[in-house]
Amino acid sequence: MSSLRLVRIGGICAGITYRFRLSHEAVVARGNEEVPGLLAALSVVTVLFFIRALVAELQGPASNLQKDILWGLTAGGVLTILIRL
Repeated sequence: MSSLRLVRIGGICAGITYRFRLSHEAVVARGNEEVPGLLAALSVVTVLFFIRALVAELQGPASNLQKDILWGLTAGGVLTILIRL
């Protein structure tokens, strides 16, 4: 795996995690409660991104950007879930 792919995946992961944290802080600042089942929904979406990333790996090198986005979304979802637990 090239270093450029790792940087792209890490950037997407960090961006997703940061945006979820920012969204949570906005909800708390407004005085609203957290939506019930949010972590379960995020878990399901993360699993779907993971499955799609695995399938995309079989498509060859032509879709490297798509693979990086999918792996970044998967890693960001996992990191967000771990932080929120």
